[in-house]
Amino acid sequence: MIAQLQGTVAHIDINEIIIDVGGVGYLVSVSSRTLGRINSVGEYIKILIETHVREDQISLFGFIDLEEKNWFKLLCTVQGVGAKVCLNILSVIPPEQLPIAIAAADKTAFTRADGVGPKLGTRIVTELKDKVAKFELGNISNVVDSGKVAKANINIQANNNNSDAISALINLGYGRSEAFSAVGQAAKELDNEPSIEKIIEYSLKLLSKT
Repeated sequence: MIAQLQGTVAHIDINEIIIDVGGVGYLVSVSSRTLGRINSVGEYIKILIETHVREDQISLFGFIDLEEKNWFKLLCTVQGVGAKVCLNILSVIPPEQLPIAIAAADKTAFTRADGVGPKLGTRIVTELKDKVAKFELGNISNVVDSGKVAKANINIQANNNNSDAISALINLGYGRSEAFSAVGQAAKELDNEPSIEKIIEYSLKLLSKT
């Protein structure tokens, strides 16, 4: 089982690369995030590999860091989400934003990826929400550890003011994940029980800086 490759980039395509390792070329499928970290043909790289073996095919999927690889493995556990779709998701949602999208039940964020429709987007957030639960709003870090989703600090059981503030921001045209993240940060930085007006005002200031 191939877990890592080190070699020279021999070819770059839209969603795959060929890595020359000692004269042997390995075709590796990658996300646009990983592809964006590769500068040019001829570059020497080290890339993490997830190997999928079928009766008629061996497929290699490459990742620039462990966080992306772990999210790939987690997304692949969702029924109906194949490896290619996982890469498409990682191409449009960075790993650090995935727990926000899942905790916020933001299926729209996932439907931006090729191959993900509304039903599959709903299934993804539904099947993964328990695995990224018990997070505390506003502190999103170290979500994935050794192939498992670790406990981070997003509390998706937000109080009424937080929920109402999220709804208000969505009504103003902000995405669900954006609103969820901003309100979480506001709730963390403001007083213990800020009013909904205060939360919205502070959240808007945060959103204006992005």
